Amino acid sequence: METVFWISLFVVFYTYIGYGMVLYACVTIKRKARRKQNVQSGSVSADALPSCTVVVAAYNEASIIEQKIANTLELNYPAGKINYIVVTDGSTDETAHLAGNCSAILHLHTPERRGKIAAIHRAMKQVHSEVVVFTDANTLLNRDALIELCKHYADEQVGAVAGEKRVHTGDEADASAAGEGFYWKYESALKKWDSELYTVVGSAGELFSIRKDLYEAVPEDTILDDFMLSMRIAEKGYRVIYEPMAHATETASENVKEELKRKIRIAAGGIQSIVRLKRLMNPFVNPVLTFQYVSHRVLRWTVTPVLLSAIFVLNAILYSKGGNSVYTALWYGQVCFYSLAFVGLLLEHRELKIKAAFIPYYFCVMNYAVLAGIVRYLNGQQSAVWERARRK
Repeated sequence: METVFWISLFVVFYTYIGYGMVLYACVTIKRKARRKQNVQSGSVSADALPSCTVVVAAYNEASIIEQKIANTLELNYPAGKINYIVVTDGSTDETAHLAGNCSAILHLHTPERRGKIAAIHRAMKQVHSEVVVFTDANTLLNRDALIELCKHYADEQVGAVAGEKRVHTGDEADASAAGEGFYWKYESALKKWDSELYTVVGSAGELFSIRKDLYEAVPEDTILDDFMLSMRIAEKGYRVIYEPMAHATETASENVKEELKRKIRIAAGGIQSIVRLKRLMNPFVNPVLTFQYVSHRVLRWTVTPVLLSAIFVLNAILYSKGGNSVYTALWYGQVCFYSLAFVGLLLEHRELKIKAAFIPYYFCVMNYAVLAGIVRYLNGQQSAVWERARRK
């Protein structure tokens, strides 16, 4: 029992904290071994930048689509090297009408709703540039985002570049905002170190780019299209770079219920991705990529949430036997942590905002979502069609 407890504790610690420590240590050693060659903003001339197409897939985004289009058209990039495509397939509100009013973009629309990846496949038939930038309709980009992404394609080993996702929380952040904001700050640090070591393990759909020639049409039932598109490129031996100077900002989910819906979908898609990306699990093909993939994604999406429950039960049993101060300290530490999470649950819809309680609550919700996502995927209940989460 003690052996199972300590192995489980080690795996959970490694998944959420230990991997970051190991990753940072590896990056530090690499930096000392040879000076990191970092391309600075503005160091690539306009003539050297590749041609680029921005693709926005939108479903029922009438409240923000005009602002998104205006933001996209204001982005800095050499004239004559940039094109814009907005796909509004299946939208039932005014999204298609509003997007169609802008002559500066190529607007594609069909009344049939087949999901985001089907819309992207259709848009890609109209793309003739060297690079494609995908960005969600509910996010706004910084003015130099495209330049910061595309400058990296001067390196032929770079197959994709991921931007940074930022969650606007504000001073009155509730559980969803505080938890999601903290999570993405930590994720951004891991992505930065992943990129320095070798490659980012998956891109967020809010903002990422790929070489057009490397685009591989994944099946239309793919749940995490952004993750699969970028990992297929990494699977081919190309690097996926992280560029924090290109960022997409969005508001947090409207509440924890909406965030839970989104997380369950991501978890179901994670299991689907693991099943379809079997080659990445083979350390003899690319050992560094396998190490990053398993440590950063596979453990989170499979065994870790189960082990959290096992640790709690085993710790309770070992504590009840008495005589070991280590088990006592760990037990009270867990009780304190989950008590804070319960306080976060109670305060979710109240005026009192305590971020110290919301972060443990978000952590528990996130791991519950993984378990629910696994069940949903195994039951075949998760569709690839958009499940738009309401945001603040």
